[in-house]
Amino acid sequence: MKPLVSITLLSLVLGYLVLAPADPAWDAKTTDKQADAAVTGIRVSGEPGAYTFHVGLKSDDTGCEQYADWWEVVDSNGTLLYRRILAHSHVDEQPFTRSGGPVAISKEQVVIVRGHMNKAGYGSNIFKGSVSQGFTEHAANTDFASNLESSPPLPEGCAF
Repeated sequence: MKPLVSITLLSLVLGYLVLAPADPAWDAKTTDKQADAAVTGIRVSGEPGAYTFHVGLKSDDTGCEQYADWWEVVDSNGTLLYRRILAHSHVDEQPFTRSGGPVAISKEQVVIVRGHMNKAGYGSNIFKGSVSQGFTEHAANTDFASNLESSPPLPEGCAF
């Protein structure tokens, strides 16, 4: 009797595999990765109290439906010091650098710079440091200052 049970079970499994409809949603969930806005580097120019940050980003932009919509400078307490809104996607320009300021900090103040995707949220990495000591890359803590995601200024749309 065991061979008959095994053959019946095998027939059921094979029949299901052949007849089961493909599920594109399942395929997408298993192959797509989370969209990311990774900071690739930082250069700072200017004077204490009025620095300009030049921030490199690499993002999984596909157009206005998925793009890096800002980068920001946050102090170690989670206070937003500056946010550079990105008004459009950068599908054909990766990685890219955008400058912003003035950022009102001293050269010794430790800050965090992080990127943001319009739908996926904050990026997987941050750069932390000061103007005087430089910046180093770290893994992002997604819970850190997460309330800032809904704080102004916020993008008012995407040009392209």
